[in-house]
Amino acid sequence: MTIKGWLIGLLCVAPLYQTGLVLACSPAEFAVAIDVGHSLKSPGAVSARGVREFQFNRELAEAVVNALSAAGFHSSFLINGDGRIPDLRQRVTEAGRSHADLFISIHHDSVQPRYLSNWTLDGVTRRYSDRFRGFSLFVSAKNAHFDDSRTFAELLGRALTEQALTPTLHHAEPIKGESRPLLDASLGLYRYDDLVVLKGAAMPAVLIEAGVILNRDEELLIAHPAYKQRIGTAIVSSVSEFCDKPATGHGTRD
Repeated sequence: MTIKGWLIGLLCVAPLYQTGLVLACSPAEFAVAIDVGHSLKSPGAVSARGVREFQFNRELAEAVVNALSAAGFHSSFLINGDGRIPDLRQRVTEAGRSHADLFISIHHDSVQPRYLSNWTLDGVTRRYSDRFRGFSLFVSAKNAHFDDSRTFAELLGRALTEQALTPTLHHAEPIKGESRPLLDASLGLYRYDDLVVLKGAAMPAVLIEAGVILNRDEELLIAHPAYKQRIGTAIVSSVSEFCDKPATGHGTRD
């Protein structure tokens, strides 16, 4: 077999990040799995106006896949787009089966119960908290490609700040339900080792909390198409830059 034939054969059976080869990135072949967080059976947090998190997740995930496709990443695809995959392990299995090179799980944020207050809208009393706002990013040191996961998360954090979005640091608070190790405060980047979709993914994986839907003002921003476009632009930019970087081929960074 020729060297060219060997390379082609190798790339046919392994995603680019697994080969460790320094090859020019082909956006059309670089597969990004976009996971819609939560499900119809487990729809996640309820916003200040009574909208379930799953709805926000699905709308943003669809916008992100469309933005990636428009930028030439035609192999990008949704996982759990219909909300019928409650099993988190099944999501990462599907990503691996589809030879994804990168896994991004889309979520929207809540706060701990101690920060919630009541307000009345259209005669209905709902819970809210205007104390926190902003995005946050999570990676797992138990992911076999932690180094590359962190690299992508850093690229995404910078791209989000370039879109004039700001991180929230409330997940680092030393209280029950939080206390997440903060890897980079300027990027809202945390370590959350036991998140199933992060540690179980066979490729670099990042979870994004795109904003705090319990914050009354931020909920309105998040629901606006322009906000989704800014998130999509940031993800496309970071995926493009990550695609061009040679994979480390290992799980820890010195």
